[in-house]
Amino acid sequence: MIRRISGPDDIKKMNIEELNELAGSIRCHLINTVSKTGGHLAPNLGTVELTIAMHKVFSSPRDKMVFDVGHQCYTHKLLTGRKDRFHTLRQEDGLSGFPKREESEHDAFNTGHSSTSVSASLGIAAGAKLKRDDGNVICVIGDGALTGGVALEGLNQAGYLKTNLIIILNDNEMSIASNVGGMSEYTSRIKNTDIYQNVKKEVEALIEANGTCGEHAKAIKDELKYLLNPGIVFQKLGIDYLGPIDGHNIKELICTLDEAKKRRKPVLVHIKTIKGKGYVFAEANAERFHGISSFDITNGQKNGTKKETFTSIFGKQMVKMGYNDQKTIAITAAMPSGTGLTDFAKHFPDRFFDVGIAEQHAVTFAAGLATQGFRPVVAIYSTFLQRAYDQIIHDVALQKLPVTFAIDRGGMVGEDGPTHHGVFDLSYLRHIPNMTVMVPRDEIELCDMMDFAQKHDGPIAYRYPRDNVVGADPEKKRTPIAIGRSEILKPFKNNHLKKKIAILCTGHIINDVISSVDGIDKDIDVMIVNARFVKPLDTRLIESISQEADHIVTVEENSSQGGFGSAVLEYVEDLRIKGEIKTRSVIRFGLPDKFIEHAPLKRLKELYGLTGRKIIDSINSLG
Repeated sequence: MIRRISGPDDIKKMNIEELNELAGSIRCHLINTVSKTGGHLAPNLGTVELTIAMHKVFSSPRDKMVFDVGHQCYTHKLLTGRKDRFHTLRQEDGLSGFPKREESEHDAFNTGHSSTSVSASLGIAAGAKLKRDDGNVICVIGDGALTGGVALEGLNQAGYLKTNLIIILNDNEMSIASNVGGMSEYTSRIKNTDIYQNVKKEVEALIEANGTCGEHAKAIKDELKYLLNPGIVFQKLGIDYLGPIDGHNIKELICTLDEAKKRRKPVLVHIKTIKGKGYVFAEANAERFHGISSFDITNGQKNGTKKETFTSIFGKQMVKMGYNDQKTIAITAAMPSGTGLTDFAKHFPDRFFDVGIAEQHAVTFAAGLATQGFRPVVAIYSTFLQRAYDQIIHDVALQKLPVTFAIDRGGMVGEDGPTHHGVFDLSYLRHIPNMTVMVPRDEIELCDMMDFAQKHDGPIAYRYPRDNVVGADPEKKRTPIAIGRSEILKPFKNNHLKKKIAILCTGHIINDVISSVDGIDKDIDVMIVNARFVKPLDTRLIESISQEADHIVTVEENSSQGGFGSAVLEYVEDLRIKGEIKTRSVIRFGLPDKFIEHAPLKRLKELYGLTGRKIIDSINSLG
């Protein structure tokens, strides 16, 4: 059936029976493709019928469709002329795993972070109104995304702008992990709608059957509306409410969307769906299949051997720290399993807080805990911590509070692409007063830094990659962590006949550099330094090196703009201004001033020269 679809107009020619058959065909196509490419399977399986109904009722691209986060846009891509390229999903030069305006006129807004759809859609709708365009704007937002403050801010404005905005609330009681918070509980209570409708009918019958008593019954009805009406919150904001309806019933979806379209004002359509619908393994474990790498369709198991990751090491060490210090608190923003905190939550439920998709709140909440003598660890992906930048400055750093930021997915993350690469954290954290920033080179150093952070007086961050651990030798002697001090892994040999080059690395890439160092030309004497601290810099060591090295090379998996290399360059230039130094140049290896595309992580590192072999080759070419 999917072969008959070349564009959204083909949907309009189909009857309900054909549309239901199409839904089954799409599900098979999604499962087959994602099993090879990896991707967000469960959320997409849950919105197949909804997307079909949207394209049946509305006319894209004139009617604009915005998908919150974008975890549920695959069916939309299949129905809007990208079916033949769908096998390239998340591959180099292939389709993005998220909506992308550069990819298709049918993608109205780029998404990748949660809770933005209402605000973006409202802006699009307001723009259309100013242009006297009477097209509709439709946004699809999950119930978990309503925990994000920006979604509530958008809803607050939507009611009084009176635009043709249709908000579809996809209620599956799960964003990535189970939803938390008051708004989640509110949408869950909407299950009581049948009770409300039955009681409402009885009260209305009482009003009709009685004279004076009817006034009392009317008052009861009004009060009942506030107690049980699932849409009262939205109605009070000036947004019409329709639902809840079965999000897998195409006929019912079409009728409801048609009604919403006729109203010509802000409407919220509440649908109930099953995340992972149609694939038994995804339905049984929607959290694991939310975002998954390639897998075996027959049993739902991931391909390849399961390996230890930096995230899992972090999670284990957090449990140890929880037992060692009763003041250790763990905080996450709707990602308990993604950040490795599931076991901590089981061991210490009273000291674990999942605040929902609310990174700004997470940081200020941690600040409040810190004022009471606790040691909160805020575990958030690098790209999502960007949302809490103001809170890091004003609520934590300004007060010099002992909040620890465990920054997962630091560096490039591969196929999820530009919205998920964590390549700016070293830049946006290192200039903040009172902040300390560390980067471990392996799993053992991560644990050492975690212990160090829990004793540090003030805000501190450590960032680690999505990668598997490097297999560090636990028996090897290590230099203890000391504030602002680097670790020299390979000193100069002091051969005065050779050119001297010092390599200062941050993070696990240093292991690749060390393994490639045998490729250094014989006329080069090389020093390799594990920088450890991005802030404060090891200025004492840098000053010493600048008196001896012809060139200093910095390496980081972060934007070269304002990162670790920039910090070293600034300091060396200050030394040059103040007096004579030997170092002729500081060469920075990092990521260029651009948003990094999606591709396998190994390919991205090759593409941007962040492999040991490429770095050594570049060093050999230095004059």
